[in-house]
Amino acid sequence: MNEIQKYIAANEPKMMNDLFSLIRIPSISAKPEHRADLMACAERWAQLLLEAGADEAIVMPSKGNPIVYGQKIVDPAAKTILVYAHYDVMPAEPLELWVSPPFEPEIRDGHLWARGADDDKGQSFIQVKAFEYLVKNELLKNNVKFIFEGEEEIGSPSLEAFCERHKELLQADVILVSDTSMLGAELPSLTTGLRGLAYWEVEVTGPNRDLHSGHFGGAVANPINVLCGMINQVVDADGRITIPGFYDDVEEVPTAEREMIAHIPFDEAKYKAAIGVKELAGEKGYSTLERNSCRPSFDVCGIWGGYTGEGSKTVLPSKAFAKLSCRLVAHQDHHQISKLFTDYFCSIAPDTVQVKVTPMHGGQGYVCPISLPAYQAAAKGFEIAFGKKPLAVRRGGSIPIISTFEQVLGIKTVLMGFGLESDAIHSPNENFSLDIFRKGIEAVVEFHHAYR
Repeated sequence: MNEIQKYIAANEPKMMNDLFSLIRIPSISAKPEHRADLMACAERWAQLLLEAGADEAIVMPSKGNPIVYGQKIVDPAAKTILVYAHYDVMPAEPLELWVSPPFEPEIRDGHLWARGADDDKGQSFIQVKAFEYLVKNELLKNNVKFIFEGEEEIGSPSLEAFCERHKELLQADVILVSDTSMLGAELPSLTTGLRGLAYWEVEVTGPNRDLHSGHFGGAVANPINVLCGMINQVVDADGRITIPGFYDDVEEVPTAEREMIAHIPFDEAKYKAAIGVKELAGEKGYSTLERNSCRPSFDVCGIWGGYTGEGSKTVLPSKAFAKLSCRLVAHQDHHQISKLFTDYFCSIAPDTVQVKVTPMHGGQGYVCPISLPAYQAAAKGFEIAFGKKPLAVRRGGSIPIISTFEQVLGIKTVLMGFGLESDAIHSPNENFSLDIFRKGIEAVVEFHHAYR
């Protein structure tokens, strides 16, 4: 065992007790009745940051739930790392599917089982325990700041304004986040890209009321038929989105990164079998792993209209509705894409109907260059802790606050996450591997050693 591993082994019982104290607080941001729990969790985090060696740790107000800020400045001339995490968790329902109570943490089979075990109390605890090791062994050479929020699971509605107000306080050379996942326990990886999002609801109106399909069918346009035809025009036979200007800012993935993606173990037959489809589809010229991570996409998320109750009703409906979304990639501005879609979709509507497009939420994509010194330091940390070089992986999902950090603070983020698909975040029986927890602490410590 090296010195880091010895420290973890000697201090693990207390680490678990401290982590348990956080997990036992049901800091559920989606439920207003847990407002006091969110404050209690923020206060407990501030206390734990001080115990870990922070010079300062305070609970600060925001427009919503409180934000925890902490820092330790060892040398004003040194690099500064801003660690971001969230202390809020998803609701635990359905409760009957949990093997053990979601807010009573339990260790079994080498895993910690509880809501927040991974997302994000367990993962953020890795960052704090690595910091603690460095401070207590007088090895910390970088300045470290912490910002922990309580609204990530509801879209971080208050964080952007907080960052705008406290730009100077939050200045750093890089942001470090442990809130993503790896490809596997034996396949370490670093997330280098996240897709953005644009979302709309559309309403198509035909006649001024529902009509008898026998009396009017064939003579009056059916809004559902028209809506389906319009949606069908948005993507062509090659899987390309037809909105004019849509690809103007799409960044082509560098050859070196495409080669890394090609080396990711991927069994297409298993992938299809797991989701119950015979064939896959997508943009021509790209692999499945590229299509679902570093290329944009268009999807119908919901569609309805007319009669959908039991039995039959021969009706030609007055209205049809759909919820539509695009996953976006780096440099695509979701506001611009939203306008391009709205203009295009209205332009292809026939005169037989009226179309209303309502933009909903959105967010920017994000890319961390693998040439970034902080990324290289993170890769070095993974290599030492896990025994092999991590793969660079872009993910298809969105974490809008990451791109907000870049836009507001002008700082790049390294996504140094340690979760696994089997951790069941947001689901019953969320869990986190203790082996990965230990390796995660070691990896973050080695990151600090490498980042100068």
